[in-house]
Amino acid sequence: MPARPYHHGALRAALLEAAEQILERDGLDQLSLRAISRAVGVSHAAPAHHFGDLRGLLTVLATLGFRRFAISLEAAATSAGDPLRALGRAYVQFARTQPGLFLLMFHHKVLAGDDADFQQATAEAFATLSRVAAVSPLGTDTAVRGRGALASWCLVHGFCMLMLDGRLPSQPGLDLLLEELLA
Repeated sequence: MPARPYHHGALRAALLEAAEQILERDGLDQLSLRAISRAVGVSHAAPAHHFGDLRGLLTVLATLGFRRFAISLEAAATSAGDPLRALGRAYVQFARTQPGLFLLMFHHKVLAGDDADFQQATAEAFATLSRVAAVSPLGTDTAVRGRGALASWCLVHGFCMLMLDGRLPSQPGLDLLLEELLA
């Protein structure tokens, strides 16, 4: 069997794409540098060159997730209608369509939380929530708005976690329940 030539001009991106596919298909427990390397067709040492270790790779993947999350939240916040409800729907939709990535993004035990890019991406994602809460009907008092934004976040994030854990009714009841909570 002839050796495969090194053919990845974008190995870093290919490794991240493979990692995300494994994460979504098999879950975080099955994600390893060896599995990612095997999926891309490179040596198991190749990811270490780009990410150092699995924690580094997971942190970069979570950072990319928070950037996508920020884009979806911002799009929701600028859409017509009630921006807080739109944010809630976008938050749940992200968790529903990318459950593995969503769970990874909030699984700080496996991430390098002190990574500057990760911190910036996280802050950007939640800046939209803060901005919308600042102009929402939660009141004019900054402390009240802050608590209201935190309460809204807790409600929607808890909904997502229960949904992903299979502890909420299935479709279509799930969408109706979400709308009742957002009302």
